[in-house]
Amino acid sequence: MLLALPVLLLLAPPRHFDVTAEYQAGAKRQGGVAVTFKAIDPDVVVNETPGPRLALDPAQTILVDKQPPPKGAHAPDPGDGKYLDLSLPVVFPVAIAPGATSGAHDVKGKVTYFYCSKREGWCRKGTTEIEVPVPVP
Repeated sequence: MLLALPVLLLLAPPRHFDVTAEYQAGAKRQGGVAVTFKAIDPDVVVNETPGPRLALDPAQTILVDKQPPPKGAHAPDPGDGKYLDLSLPVVFPVAIAPGATSGAHDVKGKVTYFYCSKREGWCRKGTTEIEVPVPVP
């Protein structure tokens, strides 16, 4: 059993970002889920195109996704890409669902993004599960 643990650690994909998310309330039950990417490796960047996307858990009944449809996606290129400014969060527009019960709720979702290493010349697709506390008035 002790031998299996090092093997499992070797098979785990490397972690390139710490991803956090928070709900930002707006006017008239509108708001946003602000996702912050903190690069663990300063050479790794998040692509602007195709941009990150938020997928709310289909079982949740608190938030409604208000993102515009994705623009034409193409494969990221580490030598010719545009990248997000990671000092700013990516804000995904949402609204409080009609009929959402008042109180504090945890909403689950998944953020999908593409990222590249300019130094090593590769790009990958990343997916991170998130859970966002949402206060409903």
